[in-house]
Amino acid sequence: MEVEVKLRLLDAANHSLLKEILSPFHLKKLNQKNVFYDSANGVLASQRAVLRLRSFNDNNDESTRCVFSLKAKAVLINGVSRVEEDEEEIEPLIGKQCVEEASKLGSIESRVIKRCKDEFGIDGEVGFVCLGGFENVREVYDWRGLKLEVDESTFSFGVCYEVECESDDPERVKRELEGFLKENGIDYKYSEVSKFAIFRAGKLP
Repeated sequence: MEVEVKLRLLDAANHSLLKEILSPFHLKKLNQKNVFYDSANGVLASQRAVLRLRSFNDNNDESTRCVFSLKAKAVLINGVSRVEEDEEEIEPLIGKQCVEEASKLGSIESRVIKRCKDEFGIDGEVGFVCLGGFENVREVYDWRGLKLEVDESTFSFGVCYEVECESDDPERVKRELEGFLKENGIDYKYSEVSKFAIFRAGKLP
């Protein structure tokens, strides 16, 4: 179970201000490309599951990494997200092939893809289809012993900004993070939907 605090920054100005204040604690910058898959008849969506292929590199390493994520039963209430997640790193070349041709997913060796077939019922005849995706720039900070991730997500219909922090004590982290944002005059709201949900809705929240 992945548990995260998710707070939406209201605009680019608040996003820039937060990055400026956090700059002494900066660890790395990740350039992420997120592509999503389902079956043609929406088997995963019907069971509240999401299959994502993320390719990314950071500013300290130009090599690309690729990770499959299978998320299920997501709940986002009062800025705290809880979701079952299974992640698996794959070879970048295989990831590139899957982006270029979604049907490749059905034939690769992958624990996550096997789960999609065995547990969620994507069969060989129906196969996988690509839903599209979006790009995200993630700035990572080590702040007061917490790993803060400040995101700028670019969709075809606009840009949204968010700060996330994974923790097994989300209410404490949320209080601390909210106090910090308020002290520095940064406008925010509790995130109400995931980035994937925003992408599928085709409009900003």
